[in-house]
Amino acid sequence: MTEQSEWTGKVGNVWANEWQRTDRSFGPLTERLLDVAQGEGFAQAIDIGCGAGEVTLRLARANPSARITGLDISEDLVAIARERTSAQPNVRIELGDAAQWSVADDERPDHIVSRHGVMFFNDPVAAFSHIAAGAAPGARMAFSCFRERQDNVWVNELAGALPTGNDPSPDPEAPGPFAFGRRDRVARILGDAGWRDIEFEAIDYPMVAGRGSDAVEDALSYFLRIGPAARAIASLEDAERPAALVDLRVVIERHFQDGTVALPAACWIVTARAPG
Repeated sequence: MTEQSEWTGKVGNVWANEWQRTDRSFGPLTERLLDVAQGEGFAQAIDIGCGAGEVTLRLARANPSARITGLDISEDLVAIARERTSAQPNVRIELGDAAQWSVADDERPDHIVSRHGVMFFNDPVAAFSHIAAGAAPGARMAFSCFRERQDNVWVNELAGALPTGNDPSPDPEAPGPFAFGRRDRVARILGDAGWRDIEFEAIDYPMVAGRGSDAVEDALSYFLRIGPAARAIASLEDAERPAALVDLRVVIERHFQDGTVALPAACWIVTARAPG
């Protein structure tokens, strides 16, 4: 499990160092999220949990007359996002928590977007209520999140490479990557927070973990840096770690084809509209 507060420390630093491979892993999902996000025109947008800034930057380039704000709680990721977007005049990157974020009345967004940045709120109803209150009346929101853990082959197969008892399977409703996996729970959270016209699109896509001259090694090093397997293997006793690494490599090799390691991932793209 990744707590929201962890992004301000070591976790945020690791993701900042791995932004290129993380952007690559989201590839097809990002394309679809951007298609959905740009289904209606907008003047002011905010990218919640903008990370290293890929979605913020691409929205800004595709909509030069709109103003785009990227918001993240990790200083390390904000630094990368500011560097990546520095030449884009319609972008502003801010350090902050969306559950407490506020803007001037003339900057209230009419569009909210997030790529996997909304599953970590400690009190999601309060957070989405706050976001709705700060948005323009009738603002549109589009975000992506993982579907339930059992629907995601990548995490199940990685977990299978770990010794029994080291599979990181937290409370499915606790803040973390799979906290928004259940459609009914997400709909209830958003509805309780005042959002309306809530819709879900199921997306299945190949999560690229490795590519290049040694894609298997690329994927192995990535999974040892990012995600649930990284934390679980790091917590193993020295005597257990070599066997777990061998098993992890077997999983990766099973998904190697044509110079790429890609594991199946399952997500939602959720859209909703603020009150007003």
